[in-house]
Amino acid sequence: MSRILLIVGGGIAAYKACEIVRGLRKRGHSVRCVMTEAAGHFVTPMTLAALSEDKVYTTLWDLKDEAEMGHIQLSREADLVVVAPASADLLARMAGGIANDLATTLLLATDKLVLAAPAMNVRMWHHAATQRNVAQLRADGIVVMEPDEGAMACGEWGAGRLPEPDAIVAAIEAALVPASDRPLAGKRVIVTAGPTHEPIDPVRYIGNRSSGKQGFAIAASLAALGADVRLVAGPVTLPTPAGVTRVDVETAREMALAVEHALPADAAVMVAAVADWRVDAAAGQKIKKGEAQPALTLVENPDILAALGKSDRRPGLLIGFAAETERVVEHATAKRLRKSADWIVANDVSGDVMGGDANTVHLVTADGVESWTRLPKRDVAQRLARRIADAL
Repeated sequence: MSRILLIVGGGIAAYKACEIVRGLRKRGHSVRCVMTEAAGHFVTPMTLAALSEDKVYTTLWDLKDEAEMGHIQLSREADLVVVAPASADLLARMAGGIANDLATTLLLATDKLVLAAPAMNVRMWHHAATQRNVAQLRADGIVVMEPDEGAMACGEWGAGRLPEPDAIVAAIEAALVPASDRPLAGKRVIVTAGPTHEPIDPVRYIGNRSSGKQGFAIAASLAALGADVRLVAGPVTLPTPAGVTRVDVETAREMALAVEHALPADAAVMVAAVADWRVDAAAGQKIKKGEAQPALTLVENPDILAALGKSDRRPGLLIGFAAETERVVEHATAKRLRKSADWIVANDVSGDVMGGDANTVHLVTADGVESWTRLPKRDVAQRLARRIADAL
């Protein structure tokens, strides 16, 4: 059982701290909560005390606690310190080393790893000052999660939402893994996932049935082993895996550009089902039914895997995926050579693989072919991540 010190910052997302506490307790961890003054306007100490089954700390000026140097004990007794939600103000004070309340004082006094989950308005998140503070915190060794994107309480849309409680709990458990179990620490890995959508007009597009599940599972497994994972995701609605930096794209050209921007990397796992073709000139307005039947001229999209294979910035380990419906191993073997990839993970997608939760894959390398039995996509991901760790 690990001891988690949860610092609850101010903001409407403070209510989600209750779910974080519940999730951690269900997994057998002990949780001790500290609340900022602002947090008390959104959730009560009594609620967190009931859920954590422990005292909640709210002030630096408690005579009994501070007579025993309570803020020092709180900061040292925990296995991990978590700040959720971490408001823009709280992140700024952390980055500046300010200690003007109980939360910031114990953050300055702790010698344990700190994980922060930001939550704020989209403009506040993108403000240069906040981005500068986040960069400083990461340089100081603090793990700062990427906020989710979506609708906000203020009515705006964008990045800044607190990650879902389950994602925060997963990030906490990943951070608790000993260094010996994080063989990819210090390694950067690019993962692409999901489909691409190539517009025909503002309503219609060329796409495929890829759900992104396998790619997201691989990104999660690599992050759990300590990798700095950059996930380039096509249009899917899956939650961002814990500890993963995500870039959302729509088209193949956008994905190619995002992969290029993510370089350099130690490894790249190209899982995405990228559309091979796009419409040469997408219509600016919706093509109306009953009008002349549109003639769609298709042009080839960039080949992201092949471009990486030939690049002077080629990752040391380059892995492609081959979604086939016949002669799976034969086509995958040829693809590995043609694309200058180190490995190809091949699967037969003629059944329920696209959108399903299980996969049967063949790992094609220079040494031959390994055929794996049908496994849940999560297990395929964990097995592949371990192989990548061994290779790196």
